[in-house]
Amino acid sequence: MMSTGIRLSALAKIVGGVLVGLDREVAGVASLNSATELHLTFLGDLKKARELLDSNARAVIVKKCDELPSDLSYIVCNNPLLAFARVSAYFNPLPVCQNRVHPSAVIANNVALPYEIEIGPNVVIESGVVLGNAVQIKAGSFIGAGSTIGLNTIIYPKVVIYPETQIGDDCVVHSGAVIGADGFGNAWAGDHWERIPQIGRVIIGDNVEIGANTTIDRGALDDTVIESGVRLDNQIQVAHNVKIGRNTAIAACAAIAGSAEIGRNCMIGGGALIAGHLKIADGVTLLGGSGVPSSINESGVYASGVPIVPHADWLKNMVHLRKLDGIAKRLKQLEKQVAKQGQEEQSDSN
Repeated sequence: MMSTGIRLSALAKIVGGVLVGLDREVAGVASLNSATELHLTFLGDLKKARELLDSNARAVIVKKCDELPSDLSYIVCNNPLLAFARVSAYFNPLPVCQNRVHPSAVIANNVALPYEIEIGPNVVIESGVVLGNAVQIKAGSFIGAGSTIGLNTIIYPKVVIYPETQIGDDCVVHSGAVIGADGFGNAWAGDHWERIPQIGRVIIGDNVEIGANTTIDRGALDDTVIESGVRLDNQIQVAHNVKIGRNTAIAACAAIAGSAEIGRNCMIGGGALIAGHLKIADGVTLLGGSGVPSSINESGVYASGVPIVPHADWLKNMVHLRKLDGIAKRLKQLEKQVAKQGQEEQSDSN
């Protein structure tokens, strides 16, 4: 998306960087491969300097530029990716509240609309909902009775928010997300399942982003809690009574079972599977595809699973894996024989 041009010196002030080179005017951001002279790009890894030489970019965000071409312009800063994110946000801001209510929206009589609000076509807002100023609720979304949505929050099309859900300020909920559905609670009655009513809520803090088609279940008794600053990618399952700590980021297709507690400032890779009723400490990183069957009590980087291998090798390995129990038993027998033989030899030497 191209926008009105701005000088690099002004962008350097926005991101707290230092301009080195000509104070060019740029009108947008782009990757190294697609950048033109009107774009600002970034180089996070100096090992990719060859890509910069092959690029048409003339303005780059970098950590240092001592060994880079002198005819380009650079914004030098400690965290190029963060600076690029802020520049991109300058050129591509979130949509602004249009302060209008579509006539097809169905809004309960006791819902007080703030002085600035956007409610799109076919939105349904049930009784007792509280909306903060400058909230945007896009087409076809449903807001259940007694829910609260904080100021400046954006609800994209076709989001379903069940009753009594609380969402804080400055949040973004992407299309298809379902927040507050019943958790998976059932009791076995001997010959059939009986449903356990899910009477908790979902409580979401400020500045949380929830990806498309992500589902967050309401608590069974206590609340499901997503603390401020959390980032949830697309197609994540958060089960009942889960607690996710402040500023934790979780990538797509992760699944978190009921009553798990994830600490603050964690990073969970895509496809991770986290068992229920466990705790993950603050500052934990789980690599993609990790399975977590028990609590993690110390910060650090964790992984599980087997890296991908050719299918023929996998079949050979599985043959050996099926024999692993027998091999282990024979190994124990050998250890006992070796230990016994060692004792006999020591006895003879005495």
